[in-house]
Amino acid sequence: GRALPPLAALSQVLRLERSRRTAIVFPLQKLERYLAPGADTARFRLFQPGLAALQRAEALFRSDRGHPIDYVSSAVRMEHAPPLALPEVCFIGRSNVGKSSLIRALFSLAPEVEVRVSKTPGHTKKINFFKVGKYFTLVDMPGYGYRAPRDFVEMVEAYLQERRNLKRTFLLVDGVVGLQKTDHIAIEMLEEFGIPYVMVLTKIDRASRGVLLKNVLEIQEFVKESTQGCFPQLFLVSSVEFSGVHLLRCFVAHVTGNLPTVEAS
Repeated sequence: GRALPPLAALSQVLRLERSRRTAIVFPLQKLERYLAPGADTARFRLFQPGLAALQRAEALFRSDRGHPIDYVSSAVRMEHAPPLALPEVCFIGRSNVGKSSLIRALFSLAPEVEVRVSKTPGHTKKINFFKVGKYFTLVDMPGYGYRAPRDFVEMVEAYLQERRNLKRTFLLVDGVVGLQKTDHIAIEMLEEFGIPYVMVLTKIDRASRGVLLKNVLEIQEFVKESTQGCFPQLFLVSSVEFSGVHLLRCFVAHVTGNLPTVEAS
């Protein structure tokens, strides 16, 4: 099989010195140091699992003979979607937000799982379903905005409204540019349907610290003032450096009911 990317596994991260380790596992906490004195940091640490929980979650994303991780099928219409057997999470975002790269990073410990990553925005034209053993299904939605499939709205609205086993929607936002007009439309749709969701800031390796902190604070304020269905903590990720990927695996395991207790560190 292919060699694992550096830092894809928690065991590799644990060999790093402490501050670098924290920055990889909890990238949001790395930003805390640069906040004004007295700033409220509660929303930076709402989901802060200990090592045992992170390791248990990682095991779910590591395939073996008794625990296969497979691409199941693709659907354009809901009647083509696989049956509602398992808890489900879906990933949604603008066409160039790095969604397929993030899903590939999450599945990097199962290199046989084929997640296509294209240099062309809008590559995902269908709803793609990946089955993680007998535990949950992860769903890759088509990108919205630039180069979205023609029937995107019908496809996505039908999925969000009809998929009764959907436990959480992960809304990906570009960490360099922050919330865009099309992101606000997606947020309005999730809020209108009463779908619980969480925002994930991607490409944090490309954003300067100042830009990233500004975007984090602005989005946190927006979530606090203008949303009801959004989890108050943002998740920051880099699919290149694996920052935040281990924590996101843990949150997926948690919301799908596969990590009943999350010990705080």
